[in-house]
Amino acid sequence: MRHGSRPLAALTLALAGTALLTGATNGGTTVTITVTDLRNAKGVVRACMTDNVKVFPKCREDPKSFRAVVNATGPVTFKFEHVPAGSYAIALLHDENNNGKADRALMMMPKEGYGFSRDAKVKMGPPSFTSAAFEVGGQPLSQTIRMRYML
Repeated sequence: MRHGSRPLAALTLALAGTALLTGATNGGTTVTITVTDLRNAKGVVRACMTDNVKVFPKCREDPKSFRAVVNATGPVTFKFEHVPAGSYAIALLHDENNNGKADRALMMMPKEGYGFSRDAKVKMGPPSFTSAAFEVGGQPLSQTIRMRYML
């Protein structure tokens, strides 16, 4: 009886290997973000994408968020892969001095650039999740986000 299960085990392993090679087990889709209107090539651009309404735009507090950092030189593009279907919002920071935080003047106004998905506007603070949210389905999605500066 034990030897009779070997072909079944071999078939199961072969199917699992095929799924891994084709990416079938990863699920989700790809979200590509292109950043425009950077005022200079200093530092880095930080991107964070979350489906958690409670932590947006500080989605680094979400362990499931998608995060990336790229140099601000040249075309700035982020690619988040294997994104499950759902509602997401993106926050960008042009961290010109690469210190890992959004520097502020007079304790309130951002000194560095920022941007949000759907070009959500800043009014006396960051936009709500709802105003920046977009839907991810089964097809790859591309989005352009314009960097904005107050100072």
